[in-house]
Amino acid sequence: MGSTAGPGTGRGGRRAPALAVVGATGAVGAVMLDLLSTRRDVYGEIRLAASPRSAGRTLRVRGAGTEVAALAPEVFDGADVAVFAVPARVAAAWAPVAAARGAVVVDGSAAFRADPGVPLIVPEVNPDLVRDRPRGVLAGPGCTTLSMIVALGALHARYGLRELVVASYQAASGAGREGAETLYAQLEKVAGDRALGHRAGDVRGAVGDLGPFPAPLALNVVPWTGDPADGGWCSEELSIRDECRKVLGLPELKVAATCVRVPVVTAHSVAVHAVFAERVDQREARDVLARSPGVVLCDNPEMLEFPTPSDAVGTDPTWAGRVRRSLDDPRALDLFLCGDNLRKGAALNTAQIAELVAADLTP
Repeated sequence: MGSTAGPGTGRGGRRAPALAVVGATGAVGAVMLDLLSTRRDVYGEIRLAASPRSAGRTLRVRGAGTEVAALAPEVFDGADVAVFAVPARVAAAWAPVAAARGAVVVDGSAAFRADPGVPLIVPEVNPDLVRDRPRGVLAGPGCTTLSMIVALGALHARYGLRELVVASYQAASGAGREGAETLYAQLEKVAGDRALGHRAGDVRGAVGDLGPFPAPLALNVVPWTGDPADGGWCSEELSIRDECRKVLGLPELKVAATCVRVPVVTAHSVAVHAVFAERVDQREARDVLARSPGVVLCDNPEMLEFPTPSDAVGTDPTWAGRVRRSLDDPRALDLFLCGDNLRKGAALNTAQIAELVAADLTP
């Protein structure tokens, strides 16, 4: 079984926790390995696992080459923490196996997010819940929720959140590697053709393959992400509602979301209208955001400074800007948030949860 040896012992001479990374060869897995190599080293042994077709590859983690093992029950023997960067169907099948063999599972997929017996963790918002794991599994929210929840959690702690109306602008890579590749392929087909975009259907005809999207993404926006749900909603919109309620501990929070796919490769953006229990002050709200761990305030209207996906991509924080008190409600704020959907939106949040677990396991 491939593994990377680490320092081996923690405080008091005790063994440092052993980590298993499931899905190491995927897009999120690649970011996870980068984080393991650049963040504080808290693990002893690190094991890498993936599907049988990816087994045998050698990946670098913490400066050493590590062979990827085929996903099997034995991968989890002796592992203290197992992080899953895999599709939900794989996590649903294998997370219980890892937990049964003694590992604390940290899952980044949608498999357990709605499970009432599995805490939904954002370390900047509800870190204490990592110790409440009756099934041995912890989960993180989806990438769109993670693009905004750290900033909203800070504002909720000050003002008491009551209602959210959000519109997301989601990057192609939110649909996985296929999504990003589809966007690149479509852009190549339409590049330089200034005749496109003037007649109904001309872009659709030019791009050909739609990939995972229901409409062309190049030269277009697509107001749909996920699967169909009741009432004309899509699954991503309902997930945002459920995840915000669960992370913030607000089961009655009013949430209305509209999810839109945009021709950006990586980094989601969200326009937020947030209504609070108390009257808000624009200057104080900006200060709350500026002082919050995991948030970067980029908000200078006079200089036209505000966050965009091209600013947030490749970085860890949530970028916040366009912070305005509502013109019609003194209890409401409008703001614009951006975050890298592969870092904080996936791998980083999972890594942060795992680090909390490792600290809890190390005397």
